[in-house]
Amino acid sequence: MEPSPDGGSCSGSGSGGAPETLSEAVREHLRKLCLHEFPCGIGSWNKSRFLPQTWRTWRELTPREEETVSPGEETVEALLGLVRGPHSPWALVEDSSAEDQFLRELAIQSPLMLKDTFFYSYFRSLRVVDKQVSLVDKDLLKFLNLEELILSANKIKEVNAANLPPTLKVLELYGNEMRSMECLCAHPPPLLQHLGLGHNKLLGPLESLYVTNNYWPNLVSLDLGFNDLTDLQGMMVSLSTLRHLRLLVLQGNPLALVPYYRGFTIDSLTRLCVLDDITVSPNEKHQFRGFSLSGDLLAQEAQFVVTIGSVKGVVDTSIWDPEPGPEGPFITYNYYVTYDFVEEEDGEGSQYGGVLAEVPGQGVGWLLAQPRRLAGGRSPGCELREAVADESQESGATELGESELSFISGHSVPLPVPLSAINSAEELAKLRPRMDPRLFPSPGTVLFSTDRRPWADIISFGYEMQHTFKDLVPLKAFLLSGTTVTIVEEKILSWPLVPLPVDILLPDKKGKGEKNKKETDKKNKKGKKVPKKKREIPKELRQDPSVLRVLGSGQVALEPLLAGEPQVSTVCNYGVLRTLESDKLTLARVPRGSTSLCKDRWTRYESDYQPEPLTVEVQIQMNQYRTAEEALRLLAPE
Repeated sequence: MEPSPDGGSCSGSGSGGAPETLSEAVREHLRKLCLHEFPCGIGSWNKSRFLPQTWRTWRELTPREEETVSPGEETVEALLGLVRGPHSPWALVEDSSAEDQFLRELAIQSPLMLKDTFFYSYFRSLRVVDKQVSLVDKDLLKFLNLEELILSANKIKEVNAANLPPTLKVLELYGNEMRSMECLCAHPPPLLQHLGLGHNKLLGPLESLYVTNNYWPNLVSLDLGFNDLTDLQGMMVSLSTLRHLRLLVLQGNPLALVPYYRGFTIDSLTRLCVLDDITVSPNEKHQFRGFSLSGDLLAQEAQFVVTIGSVKGVVDTSIWDPEPGPEGPFITYNYYVTYDFVEEEDGEGSQYGGVLAEVPGQGVGWLLAQPRRLAGGRSPGCELREAVADESQESGATELGESELSFISGHSVPLPVPLSAINSAEELAKLRPRMDPRLFPSPGTVLFSTDRRPWADIISFGYEMQHTFKDLVPLKAFLLSGTTVTIVEEKILSWPLVPLPVDILLPDKKGKGEKNKKETDKKNKKGKKVPKKKREIPKELRQDPSVLRVLGSGQVALEPLLAGEPQVSTVCNYGVLRTLESDKLTLARVPRGSTSLCKDRWTRYESDYQPEPLTVEVQIQMNQYRTAEEALRLLAPE
């Protein structure tokens, strides 16, 4: 507890013991300041300064040029130096406030002032931060002139408003555990000008009933940020009754995720000067003029657009595979990117063709779904799912192999083993260990995937997907946790179903006579050679279940979207996978006659080799409408 030099503050900060009441926290902080111990207070180090006047009369009659002190005592300047010096053992800790320092100096200069009557009448500001306070007791009423009360980062669930001094003008309860403002409205301080309730647990549409002019007639600033408020229209109706409201913070609430949030708020509260720490410009007021009259027509939903660009730094794994024989296997590689997003209330998987599965210990979340694609790509149709089902039957429903998940063209498809074929939870649990846990979405989320792409030095996906959500509370929780972006390599082994023709099965090395005959047949009438046919791959192939390998996986923080940022754009870096050897083998795959070019490339790589890390470009943008016309055109029902 500390006073400020202007006679106004008493604060306590930093982690302390475990006081339960506010008065206990104040007393504990005063005790730690040691206001009655050396060099503060009264003791052998300064007691002659506080002797009765009659004892000092003879001293005053003695002529002297400067004041002297008794032996063993210290001057006021020396004592102040002990509490001010940064290296003094009596100096305060580094994170102490200026008010702490002022109170200790006051205990040196005028220790007789430090009485209960002084504390209760002198202080106008009281700060008790992060002191484990859970109860605001009635001793707070002893502070007769208290105007500012800061009780942030404590464990307060309710406040008995009858214990709040009527002189309060500022009340801050940030970072507590309050679930409703109803307790404050029983006896609200009539002069309150600023109320800070950010980062609490306020939830439900009824909270808008407690922010009206009936309870806070003089409120100028209100901070309700980062709670779980969802009723934007109801909140605006109540806030519009606050005639003096000029500063408002609502960001971090689910209601602030709708695209029309800022424009609707600005037009509803015409006197507002600052919204979410951003000045309300005259241009904004003009653009959204009259928008508040259409509140009942607006859909209460949030929209996000996820864009995945290029992937770089992927190793061409096929360089280590042997050439396929006439009977296979024929190996192909595809690459794709997955990310998870929150599941809609009505089941996003069923809406977009995904497959839900109940996984032991994981909850509902084994699925890959595809919402409405903005550009490029097909919608997941029934024929695609039927084709996958037929392929699954041909390859055998019980042949799991090393399969983890099987996806086609980035769309939603079932697991390689239909869930109906799994007779027990034990068999399903046996499948899980063969799956990389990074390919599992978190419970309550849906896994989305780009289309498959073959290997390239730069794999461009051009993926763009819009997600629309009506249940905003779980959406907020998801944004706080972030999304997991994963780069996956899919390896598919194919085998011929029909035996190959004899001529294809013949060995490459042939007799001399037969060889000459072949070369003669290849010449046309003009004497030119016919190009040699490549070895044909059979048309009918049996595919093994896909073998998936996670090349890189990491978390993308989405909390900036809650804090008002319009988008999160990042390049996920998963480290270097390429080596000099792998890049040499990749460069060696050039047409015949280009050996010199290949050597030149090798020389350049060896002299200045800097492998490119595995990266993927990711952007998540939250839709926000810039004008009333734009919002009504896109969100109002037809």
